[in-house]
Amino acid sequence: MTENKLSETVLNLKNLVEYQEGAIVSKEILKKEAGTVTLFAFEQGQGLSEHTAPFDAMVSILDGTAEVTISGQPYRVQEGEMLIMPADKPHALKANQRFKMMLVMVRS
Repeated sequence: MTENKLSETVLNLKNLVEYQEGAIVSKEILKKEAGTVTLFAFEQGQGLSEHTAPFDAMVSILDGTAEVTISGQPYRVQEGEMLIMPADKPHALKANQRFKMMLVMVRS
């Protein structure tokens, strides 16, 4: 689906991205100068290594449970929960079990 097809449509976020064995699947659903909204499906054992971003980001778990580490502090984030990752702080994500998430990146 393109962004235009998503506009003014009620959708279930969980169903917009599917798990793929041994992979991380991502789908950008909104891209604007002010920020982006991207859906991810992480298969068990997958992850994103520690990195920093120049903007604040919010992770919202749509399915399963994620392990998110911010500046060395681990957080367990479950379906229905969210966590804000502050700009310029190192963070990483790990799938001890598979999970889906929405990432909202806000550029200032």
